[in-house]
Amino acid sequence: MLQLRPSQARGHAQHGWLESRHTFSFADYQDPAHMGFRALRVINEDVVQPGKGFAPHSHRDMEILTCVLEGALEHKDSLGNTSVIRPGELQRMSAGTGVTHSEYNASRDAPVHFLQIWILPAKKGIPPGYEQRDFGSGDMRERLRLVASQDGREGSLTVHQDVSLYLGRLQRGTKIRHELSPARHAWVQVARGSVRLNGEGLDGGDGAALSAEHALELEARESAQLLVFDLA
Repeated sequence: MLQLRPSQARGHAQHGWLESRHTFSFADYQDPAHMGFRALRVINEDVVQPGKGFAPHSHRDMEILTCVLEGALEHKDSLGNTSVIRPGELQRMSAGTGVTHSEYNASRDAPVHFLQIWILPAKKGIPPGYEQRDFGSGDMRERLRLVASQDGREGSLTVHQDVSLYLGRLQRGTKIRHELSPARHAWVQVARGSVRLNGEGLDGGDGAALSAEHALELEARESAQLLVFDLA
């Protein structure tokens, strides 16, 4: 079964310095029919204007992943981490028992465009943690590259939940098959471009939930960047 989540159906917030689109309920956008999918709780697509950003704020008991599509995002947190996240990199912050962090556009003249993803952890009250890794855009080309998993296999970041996240950059005409084990589910989020997923067309910003499927059959209708979540 495949259920589409069209881009235009997402929640939308415009704050001047920030434009945000919410795949699932978040902040002032609340829709009981879209509270998440399995352990996947939030996919926010944000565009932050130059020199602007999110002032220090706190989280608990959430796995937070940040994927920059364009530009550069500056991160600081109460664990002492300071970094800049750029395209090709992925950051994981486990809020656990509590962490305070801020994110600002690292540029004074160009916006930053990124996805922030929240995943519910398998267990509450873990110690806060942090990882960031450069996977390189070329390493995602014409395939799905594992970038986050529960066991950190294949050099991926470690998330405290039974989920595997793959990133891919596909050229037009590229076809990929991703097998799903029995009782597994998947969420596909198209960041940019256009793909065909199990016979259905998806464009930038579209998402799709899949359950009771044996595999994902992906074909790029034009150059595309996408995320695939393999979920318990």
